[in-house]
Amino acid sequence: MKDLVGSIKKFEKLFPEEWLLVEVIKEDALGNPVEGRLIKHSRSKEKVIERDKEIKQDLALFYSRKIPKKGYAFCF
Repeated sequence: MKDLVGSIKKFEKLFPEEWLLVEVIKEDALGNPVEGRLIKHSRSKEKVIERDKEIKQDLALFYSRKIPKKGYAFCF
């Protein structure tokens, strides 16, 4: 896979319900990642974390799924 550069929101739309490993390029005023380079994506968290061990840059791991409606919850 060729690495993609763009917004975190873009990656979440391109790869719904997948784990996303992103090298952080830009953060908002609160320090939340907003732009980056997509390194790896997969439905398997283990496959993404496996690659995480090889990289030394500032990374973020996301799961691209909508937040549940009020009254529902999920955990990892």
